[in-house]
Amino acid sequence: MNAVVVDTNILFSMLLSRHGRLRDVLFHAGDTRFYCCRFSIVELFKHKQKLLACSKLEEPDLLEALNVILGRLSFYDELSLTTSSLRQAFDLCAGIDEKDTPFVALTIELNGELWSGDKELVRGLRDKGFQRIFIPESR
Repeated sequence: MNAVVVDTNILFSMLLSRHGRLRDVLFHAGDTRFYCCRFSIVELFKHKQKLLACSKLEEPDLLEALNVILGRLSFYDELSLTTSSLRQAFDLCAGIDEKDTPFVALTIELNGELWSGDKELVRGLRDKGFQRIFIPESR
């Protein structure tokens, strides 16, 4: 089974996308299991008004879409991440975006791949030798 860690920006894109390609990946990925840091839920609700405005969905429809998407993810408590993986992830994220450290640490712990729409993060991680990036088009 493949483990893929989903960054919060992918969740935002799933909620805002009209064509649903990202949601299709999430729901039709065979033996892939998707993980996310628990604080992503807080981030989504923190930006609920912006999501409503940009998606042009009514609140019940947005919450239903969110419920369906979150139901496909396994959430991981970022406080449970090991010091070793956090240190390694912080070093990888340094100078790029340290806020993504928990996602990279979880990817390291699960020996999985990171799914992020943040091109600067992906490019920076690859430049530092981190190649475990999930690219849906290649599946």
